[in-house]
Amino acid sequence: MTVETLVAGVLVVVGIVGILLPVLPGLILVVAGVAVWAVPRNDALGWTVLGVAVAIVVAGSVVKYLLPGRRLKESGVPTRTIVAGAALGVVGFFVIPVVGLFVGFVLGVYLAERARLADHAQAWPSTRGALAAVGWSIVIELLTGLLAAGVWVVGLVLA
Repeated sequence: MTVETLVAGVLVVVGIVGILLPVLPGLILVVAGVAVWAVPRNDALGWTVLGVAVAIVVAGSVVKYLLPGRRLKESGVPTRTIVAGAALGVVGFFVIPVVGLFVGFVLGVYLAERARLADHAQAWPSTRGALAAVGWSIVIELLTGLLAAGVWVVGLVLA
């Protein structure tokens, strides 16, 4: 096992953990790990594995933002509520380590819907939809990271 392979493996594993604990840029670390292994090889296998991993991450990142956002729109959550959730999510990221982004997003959606609808019972369905969207976003990103890592493992086996 080469040093590049060991460093790549560490980056890929830390990237997968970073997806579940959003302190680290998970998908970026997974791609960086694959690149650490692929670039020094400078052969067709390395470049193919890197290209496929990057394509998976790009596609997964697009889906991660489009699918949950569309589900929120379909459930009747207005754009300004989503923006309020995103803004409070950014604040939460810096205030509460590890889970602040998600807590802030959900709290922002709830507060915006509570202000808009003036009733907890009416605001809660939108908040539940936001929780589902956050969950789907994590699942999509995790599957994306695992697929990219799987492509790298296949490259290791073929090498």
